[in-house]
Amino acid sequence: MTRKRSWLYAVSAIAMAVAVAVPATAHAQNSDEIIVTATKRETSIQNVPFSVNAQTEEDIQRTGATTLEDISRSVAGMAVQNLGPGQSQVALRGVSAGQIVRDQPGVKEQVGVYLDDTVISLSLFTPDLDLFDLNRVETLRGPQGTLFGSGSVGGTIRYITNQPELGRTGGALEGNLNQIEDGGTGGHVRGMVNIPLGENAALRVVGHYTEYAGFIDALRPGGVTSEDVNDGTRQGFRAALRLEATPNLTITPRVNYQIVDVNGFNRQEVYNLFANPYTTTRPAVRFGERQQYLLLDEQFKDETFIGDLTIEYDLGWAALTSISSYVSRNILVSRDASALTGSVSVDLGFPTAGVLLPSNLRDNTDLNQFTQEVRLASTGSGPFQWLVGAFYTDVQRDYSQRLPTPGYDFYTDVTLGAGTAAAVRAGFPANSPYNSDLPYDITQYAVFGEASYDISERLTVTAGARWYDFQEDRRFVSGGLFADITNRSDSTESDGVTPRLMLQYRPSDDIRINLQAAQGFRLGGVNDPLNVPLCTPSDRAIFGGFQSYDDETSWNYEAGFKLTRPSFTFNAAAFYNDITDLQVTLDAGSCSSRISFNVPDAHAAGIEIEAGWSPMPGLEFSVAGSWVEAEFDSTVRDGSGAVIGGIQSGNRLASVPDYQIAATAAYYFQNHRFNGMEPFVAATVQHVGSRYTQPSDQVNNPRGFVSGLPFGGATGNEITRVDLELDPYTIVNINAGLQSDEWGLTFYVNNVTDENAQLSFDRERGGRARLAFHTNQPRTFGVTLRRSF
Repeated sequence: MTRKRSWLYAVSAIAMAVAVAVPATAHAQNSDEIIVTATKRETSIQNVPFSVNAQTEEDIQRTGATTLEDISRSVAGMAVQNLGPGQSQVALRGVSAGQIVRDQPGVKEQVGVYLDDTVISLSLFTPDLDLFDLNRVETLRGPQGTLFGSGSVGGTIRYITNQPELGRTGGALEGNLNQIEDGGTGGHVRGMVNIPLGENAALRVVGHYTEYAGFIDALRPGGVTSEDVNDGTRQGFRAALRLEATPNLTITPRVNYQIVDVNGFNRQEVYNLFANPYTTTRPAVRFGERQQYLLLDEQFKDETFIGDLTIEYDLGWAALTSISSYVSRNILVSRDASALTGSVSVDLGFPTAGVLLPSNLRDNTDLNQFTQEVRLASTGSGPFQWLVGAFYTDVQRDYSQRLPTPGYDFYTDVTLGAGTAAAVRAGFPANSPYNSDLPYDITQYAVFGEASYDISERLTVTAGARWYDFQEDRRFVSGGLFADITNRSDSTESDGVTPRLMLQYRPSDDIRINLQAAQGFRLGGVNDPLNVPLCTPSDRAIFGGFQSYDDETSWNYEAGFKLTRPSFTFNAAAFYNDITDLQVTLDAGSCSSRISFNVPDAHAAGIEIEAGWSPMPGLEFSVAGSWVEAEFDSTVRDGSGAVIGGIQSGNRLASVPDYQIAATAAYYFQNHRFNGMEPFVAATVQHVGSRYTQPSDQVNNPRGFVSGLPFGGATGNEITRVDLELDPYTIVNINAGLQSDEWGLTFYVNNVTDENAQLSFDRERGGRARLAFHTNQPRTFGVTLRRSF
């Protein structure tokens, strides 16, 4: 399908949808207006001149959402790749570089994430924030480079918190208990209190504690099984103080602290060097659903502190806003790398005892980020509105890897010669065959502005631009038997301008027609050196030449339609993203490395529709769906002319489905109250289409993996055949309960059909050491009790 034809189909589809939708609004009832700040000023969501979704506090409570993945089920065009709590990867509108993994600290985000006005994005490690006492979650689709800068090439997600309320004492409590079928027991306790401090100040404090129930079982040596190894906790608090120092001056300091500590990963294995059907001197193993093999316990821990200060001053003719923020994160990803290390040991000729040594790969990230934004916005009611601002950020990110493997130096010297281990240590600890330190220093300056003008009562034009200047300095130090011993410094820099132009036409009070052309960008970077001692000669030749990668840019062309009737809303958009220098991530084969490089041309075109309908009092329907054609328009080849990693014109971009849809139905028994409480029942169905984890997965698929590792009686020539196209899946959730202004009681079943979905494919050392899929949570029963006062 050509690009022009894709765009034509998308526009035709939206036109037909509009034609169908407009007559379907005969029944009328009043609906609440949702106010958003997607343009950095308060605006009705239906008046925003581009595609925006807002999941309100009521929506979050009604659907029982506790994570960003839950939120995504109600947002057209959003795909979340769940790699475990705190490790989600988000894509919007099909703009995706493929799976980003833990040891790619230089890769930048494609979707910006904000807590109110504070930037909290971090590639792969999207903060798993608790959703309690949020006012709403806004999803801004399409490039948002003008107002939100780098990392928003696909769009922006904003967690908007409830602010302290002056003159009101109140609070809320919520408790939950849930049980996973054939898994663990979990739950949460949350609370909020709002306290006035005199006439001009108020304090709002939120606390939360969550127990994650596990559902993955780990097979161990000796036939032992550990159940529900991926359980964990999330706990923290948020406190904000609002001070109206004068009628024109408001000061709001806030702190947010959270710690996520999870004991394992949602990895469902297919093959493991130490556990597979081919061994004869070791027990043969065939994995069942939600099983993996471990020699060591695993852990993910994320300690996050966010402190910010917002100052708002009303100048009369304009509003001045300053946001100063500091973000500190300490992240540990501790994995059982025994199969990875063991696979190298087999290649090196180690004895069996040396191959079986437990090996723990520990990735540490220490992030300290300061951000300052100042903006000035018009406040009048005239036809001309404007906003200007300046932005600065300074990021210190220290990333390190260690591979402690007790006893490894002994077997290294026995196999490769005395003194070998010490000779390659390069100052790093003993018995750690791989080590690296990567400190990053990133600075960015930007100025931005946007202005709108009402050409008439029905027509408004908006234009804006952002100038940015970015510099990244990095040092890379590595040592150990598996490393290409390195001590080098790299630097990359970039500057440019990203514009945006929008047009909104209002043929009637309840219809909005929007047109937009906007550019977004994602900053480039430098790849880590390959682990050369692990590479085959062919992999070294193919992947060794990719040292740095340039900025990724995207031009988004969009046509949108918004209809608001008392009992019906219908929003739709057709879009075409023309992507230049798409940053694609690939496994570097046997090297146990990952690299990013640029693909000259790609595109993502499609349509998205969101609608809500209340045909009678108490009965509500909603639907959110999208179709996306995301493909490469260039082919990347190596020196021999062979296509690299599936990067071929016409192949799909990775990690996002070509279609997805979610539908919700709810009925509130308004005339059958029970002790003043209104009964309700609701159901949600989400269907997600097929995906690929990496572009190369769509080539030679289904694929036969051969380890080439003679171990445990296996020859290494056995073939493990895996279909790398991630199957479509459907998730059904139902809930029922009672609610009033003060009380809420909800019983629910999530994943009613117990769907075992393939969320992504995980391969260790190109598939020689381990093959696995990340999977979702099984059928879960739960109850939630809420009390407001």
